[in-house]
Amino acid sequence: MTYQVLARKWRPRSFDTLIGQEHVVRALTHALDTQRLHHAWLFTGTRGVGKTTLSRILAKALNCEKGVSAHPCGECRSCVEIDQGRFVDYVELDAASNRGVDEMTQLLEQAVYAPSAARYKVYMIDEVHMLTGHAFNAMLKTLEEPPAHVKFILATTDPQKIPVTVLSRCLQFNLKQMTVPAIEQHLQFILQQETIPAEPAALRLLAQAAQGSMRDALSLTDQAIAYSAGTVSTEAVQGMLGTIDQSHLIQILQALIDGTGERLVAIADDMLLRGLSFEGALADLAVLLSRIAIEQRVPGALPQDEPNLAAIEQLAQQLSADHVQLFYSVVVHSRDEIRLAPDDYAGFIMACLRLLALTPAGSLPTPARAMPDSTPAAPTLSPTPEPEKTAPDAAPMPEDSPSPVSISSPIRSDVSPDPEPRTGIQPAVIESGGAVVKQAAEADLPPWETEPSLPVQKAADLTTTDQAVEMASSASEVLPKSPEPSQMTTTKAQDSDWEPPPYDEPPLSELPEDAHFTQGSEEDFSVGSLEDGDMAPLMDEAVQQAVAALDLPTTKRLSPEQVTAIDWVELATALPLSGWAAELAQQTEWVSFEDNVVVLRAAIRSADDSQAKARINTVLNEHFGRALQLHIEYGDTGSETAFAQAEALRQQRQEQAENDAQQNPFILALEAQFDAQIVTGSIRAK
Repeated sequence: MTYQVLARKWRPRSFDTLIGQEHVVRALTHALDTQRLHHAWLFTGTRGVGKTTLSRILAKALNCEKGVSAHPCGECRSCVEIDQGRFVDYVELDAASNRGVDEMTQLLEQAVYAPSAARYKVYMIDEVHMLTGHAFNAMLKTLEEPPAHVKFILATTDPQKIPVTVLSRCLQFNLKQMTVPAIEQHLQFILQQETIPAEPAALRLLAQAAQGSMRDALSLTDQAIAYSAGTVSTEAVQGMLGTIDQSHLIQILQALIDGTGERLVAIADDMLLRGLSFEGALADLAVLLSRIAIEQRVPGALPQDEPNLAAIEQLAQQLSADHVQLFYSVVVHSRDEIRLAPDDYAGFIMACLRLLALTPAGSLPTPARAMPDSTPAAPTLSPTPEPEKTAPDAAPMPEDSPSPVSISSPIRSDVSPDPEPRTGIQPAVIESGGAVVKQAAEADLPPWETEPSLPVQKAADLTTTDQAVEMASSASEVLPKSPEPSQMTTTKAQDSDWEPPPYDEPPLSELPEDAHFTQGSEEDFSVGSLEDGDMAPLMDEAVQQAVAALDLPTTKRLSPEQVTAIDWVELATALPLSGWAAELAQQTEWVSFEDNVVVLRAAIRSADDSQAKARINTVLNEHFGRALQLHIEYGDTGSETAFAQAEALRQQRQEQAENDAQQNPFILALEAQFDAQIVTGSIRAK
């Protein structure tokens, strides 16, 4: 007897045996039981979800000799011949090979004749989206009002390509993809009937590889039976599919936690020897990371039959939520990049090393729920030598006061620390070449000094030590009661009510026009520099008070009453506007200002825009510091706009460029020797 594949042998033959399409079965069953039969049905869905199977079951239900029913007998001549694909009144047409208007016209000419041996003549057109536009137009009238004995069943995997005129004439049912548990359960049932032993883990792998298609799952099961010589084992299925063992993925994550690059390379080499799919490994790793994230956010949400549940729970404790999200993002993007790599091995190993580079050894924190009572340990700080002498007029610093920056001369490496360190806050000594900066432990700082942290001085900025000392000395002349820089050390005091002196930062409106502050990184900060926008917490008390005592000049700003048409040309360009609002401002001229109303004139009405006008009004209010109203009138603007000034400047530059070209010695030589000519309009000013 000829062997019949599982996909054909176990094709459902009734609505009761159909898997995963309960919503469609329910609608068709009710329609058949109540005799509310439509003349056209459209089944949509991906491959292998049951479109053709559902069409044959519906044809049997319509033509069963025992009557129209949702439960065809399956034994009469009509049911048997439809199952065998040789029923004369059930026609399956492949639209991919019969897509022209001639084939459709021939089908419609035959549809007018009564069925030969059935109740209804059923036409099933598969992949109907492949029909041409003329073929669709040819069937519209018949599809809308077919003869009473004709039923149409259309099936497609791409309903977006079907004209809406066809969709409106059909009852549309969207078939869903099969779930992994449903496929796994159906495969287990089939293999039990076939008396073929199978491992549950192997069936799960087959169900996952099918990607929602029951036909693909049955085809893969046939292949697995042949591959493993009659036994569907997990090892055989993994070898057939080229999927990676989940233990490899768990080892990869553990190697990232431990920071061992050698282990990552060894795992990749083992996968290469086994011939496993590196792209599939990245996909499985992303799935594993998603399950770890679920376990972290919703503990206990994963099914208890998850094969690697214990390992997932352990990794959820070891990895932080931030690192899980970071790993997932890198792995997902690496799946696209692996196609651009020289080979899959190089792409996979680079993805692993990228994960390792983002998480150096020991940098993976434990989630907070894993350590509810843990607190971050204070950094290990080196002791600071005890100063030999303190100025008599320098008041001791209180116990909880912030640790100021101490600028001292270069210290030799042979100087040993004080054998008896002081109690209280011990400042850290950060050496860089010859410069020394003292910093208190972050855990001991009061709340107002925890941010920002003290930057480390670069070796390139070591020459600024003397400048910093001079700056601190000049500050002490302004404030004679401030201690000298060399005397600024952190000591304990009994006054617990001490508060740091306020830092009176001058308002921005009082800064000079040439003032320029840039907020750099910690490495770019050098002691004594006044170019850091948030430097107040980084300077000692004397320098802060000296800067606050400076009498900075104010910047002159015109009021709206003082603005003229010429001033508006410059102001319209300088305002923080973008897009159409900037264009509108530059194409208008200043007319007047009266009763808090700014009047501008635009050349054309289409230049006005409600959103752009509202944006200009808001920016003007912020610029002048007053609540103003903006009104735009229309008329000739002349040259009193920023756009006109820019055009005039461009025209002037263009004329200058043309004159320079006419007088260029090289061009004159070309004209004299080769009778060359300058093409009009080809000169462009830079």
